[in-house]
Amino acid sequence: MMGDVSMVFAAGMFIWAIFGQWFQHQFRGHVEMYAYKLIGYVYPYVQINFHEYHAEYFERSKAYAAIERYLSTNSSNRAKRLKANVVKDSESVVLSMDDHEEVTDEFNGVKIWWTSSKTIPQMRSFFSFRDDDERRFYRLTCHRKHRDFVTNVYLKHVLDEGKAIAIRTRQRKLYTNNKSADWRGYKKTIWSHIVFEHPSTFDTLAMDPKKKKDVLEDLMMFSKSKDYYKKVGKSWKRGYLLYGPPGTGKSSMIAAMSNLLEYDIYDLELASASDNTDLRKLLIETSSKSIIVIEDIDCSLDLTGQRKEKKEGDKEDEKDPVKKMEEEKKKKGSEVTLSGLLNFIDGLWSACGSERLIVFTTNHLEKLDPALIRRGRMDKHIEMSYCCFETFKVLAKNYLDLESHELFETIDRMLGETKMTPADVAENLMPKSYEDDAGVCLKKLIMSLEDENEKEAARLKALEDDKIKASEEEGKKKKEDDVKLANNVIDAKENDVTTNK
Repeated sequence: MMGDVSMVFAAGMFIWAIFGQWFQHQFRGHVEMYAYKLIGYVYPYVQINFHEYHAEYFERSKAYAAIERYLSTNSSNRAKRLKANVVKDSESVVLSMDDHEEVTDEFNGVKIWWTSSKTIPQMRSFFSFRDDDERRFYRLTCHRKHRDFVTNVYLKHVLDEGKAIAIRTRQRKLYTNNKSADWRGYKKTIWSHIVFEHPSTFDTLAMDPKKKKDVLEDLMMFSKSKDYYKKVGKSWKRGYLLYGPPGTGKSSMIAAMSNLLEYDIYDLELASASDNTDLRKLLIETSSKSIIVIEDIDCSLDLTGQRKEKKEGDKEDEKDPVKKMEEEKKKKGSEVTLSGLLNFIDGLWSACGSERLIVFTTNHLEKLDPALIRRGRMDKHIEMSYCCFETFKVLAKNYLDLESHELFETIDRMLGETKMTPADVAENLMPKSYEDDAGVCLKKLIMSLEDENEKEAARLKALEDDKIKASEEEGKKKKEDDVKLANNVIDAKENDVTTNK
C-alpha cells in the first residue's frame, strides 16, 4: 500500500515539475491550491516539520534540539547513514542521523517516520558563503488517523525525553564569541565552545573566609529566587563586579561560581562585536543558567562612542567602492557604545533569558563610568585584594596540607607589611622538587616577601628622591625667576631715570 501511494505521489510530483516550467505564475497559483487538496485526499499521511531556527532567525529552536537528542539516543542504531562525533577523553564515538536520512520510531503501537533534511537555496548571492541559508529541519510523518495521538501524546514524550537526555548528558561549556564577519546567514556561528573543566571551587579559592562566605550565600540565594524575582517584577539576573590587581583570583572566582551553580560561561570579547546590534544578537544566543563574562572591561573598548579615523591620501578615491567600504569597516573597528552596553546589561533585551549572572572584571575600578557599575547593573561589588594571612592559610592548606606551623607567625607579620598577590604566594608555596617539604616552601615564601619588601622600600625611596629632586628643581627655577624679575625691575628704573634726564 505504501509503495503504491509513493508511486502515485512521485508521478504527481513529476507532472507538477513540468507544469511549473510552462504555465504562468498567476494561473499556476490557482492550480497549486487545488492540486494540494487533491493530493491530500490521495496521500493518507500527515507531515510536521521542525526547523532548526525560527522564522525570525533569532534563536535555535528548543524543539529541534530536543528532537535531535531524542533521535540520537533512540533511533541512531536504526539509521543507515550516520554522522560521527568523538567525545573528549573517550575512545567511543557518538552517532547521529546524517542529512536526508530516515528512521522509524514506534510508540504505543503507532509507527512514526523521522527524516533529517536541509534545504539549500537554488540561487546564491555573489557574496554568499558556502553554508549561507542552509535550513535544517526534522520531518515527522504519521498516518492521519494517528494525528491527535502524535500531536498530543507522542510529541510531548519526545520533547520530555529530549530534555531528560540533555540533563543526563549535560557538560558545562565555555563559550567565546566569533568576529561578526564570521557569522554566516541562517546557520550562524556566533559562539564557539569547548567543554569547561576547571578545578576551582569555593573550597580552594584563596580569599578571606568571611568575604567568601558572603559571596557564596549571595549566589545560593540568587539561584533559588526565581519566584521572588518574578514577584518584585525584575528579570532573574544579577551583576557582579570583580575588581583588584592582577593575580588576585578574579578568573578563579568566575570558575568557582560556574562549578557551584553548574552554569555555562560565555566569555564575551567586546572588540569582536561590530556594533550594538551584534551585541544584542550575542545576548539572544546565550542560554539560561549561564554566566556572561567581560574581563578587563576598562580596556576592552573605548566606550565613549567616539572613533578616530586616519586621513587617507588621494589614492583612496581610486579604490573599488566595495573594497573601500570593507577596509573602512575594518579600520573603524567595533562601534559598541556605552549606551549599547548598558542596554545589554539591563535593557529590554536583557530579559530574553533568565537565571543569568553578568560578571565584569577590572584592574582599575576608577576608570569605569559610574553608570556602568551602579547598583542595579553591577549589584554586588567584590574586591579581590592582596593576600592577607587568612587567605594565606587557605593556600597553605591547599598546597601543603598545613593548618599550622612555627613560621606562620613570621609570615603573618610580613604579609601585614608587604603587598603580594595570592597568585605569587601560591607560586612560592608550590613544591618545585621532591626534596621540597613544607618548611622549605614556607622559607621560600618568607625570602620572597623580604625581596618584595626591599623592592617596595627601594621604590618608595626612589619616589621620595624624585620628589625631593623635583622640589629642588622647582626652588632653583623659582630663584632664577626671582633674580630675572629683579633684574628686569632694575633695568626698568634705570631706563626711567635716563628718560627723565
